[in-house]
Amino acid sequence: MKILHVSCSPRGHASESHRLARKIVGYLLEGDPNAEVVDRVVAGGGIPPVDEDYATSQQAAEDVSREGSARVSDELIGELESADVLVIGTPMHNYTVPSALKLWIDHIARVRRTFNVGPEGKTALLRDRQVFVAVASGGRFSGERARQPDFLTPYLTAILGMIGLHDPTFFSIQGTAFGPEAVAEARGRTDRALQEYFSRYTVATRQHADG
Repeated sequence: MKILHVSCSPRGHASESHRLARKIVGYLLEGDPNAEVVDRVVAGGGIPPVDEDYATSQQAAEDVSREGSARVSDELIGELESADVLVIGTPMHNYTVPSALKLWIDHIARVRRTFNVGPEGKTALLRDRQVFVAVASGGRFSGERARQPDFLTPYLTAILGMIGLHDPTFFSIQGTAFGPEAVAEARGRTDRALQEYFSRYTVATRQHADG
C-alpha cells in the first residue's frame, strides 16, 4: 500500500492538523506496516502557483506547454494516481481551505488528466480510493457548539468527487483558539473517534483481504 500525505499548514510539524494527519497515517501503518508513505508539503511555497500556459490549457483543446506548471502538475497527479490512500492535513482558514491546499487542488484538478468536460458536465478520470482529511480550526464549525460556517468540508467533498475521489472521511480538532484546555478536550474527543473508526476499518480491511 502507498499512502500520500499532503501537508498544508504553514506551521508545519507544530500544527494540530499535521499531528492529526500523522495519527491517521499511524493507524494505516498499523494495518499495513510495509506501506510506503509519500510526504508532500505544499505549505510555505512548497509548490508554485499555476502559470499562464497552464491556465490557457485548461480552456483549450490540448495543453499548450508541457513545461512550467504542467510539469509540476504531472508530478503531483502522478503521486496521487499511484497512491492507494490519500491523507490531507489542513487548517481551516477563513472558514475554508488555506491557499496552499487550494493551489495543490488547482494543479491536480486538471482537464483531460483528472476530469473531462462534455455535454453532461464534468466527469471524473481517477479511480476512487480512500481519502482522510485531518482539519484543525481555531473556532468550532460542527456540533452543538458550532459558531462559524464551514465551507471547507463541502468544498473538498465536491472538488475531490469531481476527479473521482467520492467519499472523504473527515476528522477535526476544533476550538484551538480557546486555549490549552479546549485543545486537550478536542484531542481526546478526536482520539476516541479515531480509535473507534480504525477498529472497524481494520476489521473490514482484513475481511476484504480474506474474501
